[in-house]
Amino acid sequence: MTKAELINEIEKALDEIRPYLLADGGDISLVDVENDIATVKLHGACKGCNINHLTLKNGVEAIIKKHVPQILEVVEFE
Repeated sequence: MTKAELINEIEKALDEIRPYLLADGGDISLVDVENDIATVKLHGACKGCNINHLTLKNGVEAIIKKHVPQILEVVEFE
C-alpha cells in the first residue's frame, strides 16, 4: 500500500470516530504516517482531557488498526 493509500484509509478510520470526539468538544487530525506508525494530533477538549491516552489507545488506535491492519501503533503528536 502506498503512503497516499495509507493516509486515505486512516482518514476514513478517523471519520468513523470523529463524531464521538466532536460530541465531547474535541477533534483529531492525522499528522503523518511513517514506518507503519500513525501520528495524530488531538484538538479541543481532547487535548487537555486526563483520559485522552485511553481514547487514543482504546478508541483511535483500535479503529485505525481495524481499517489498516498494517499500522503497528498510533502515537500523539507532541
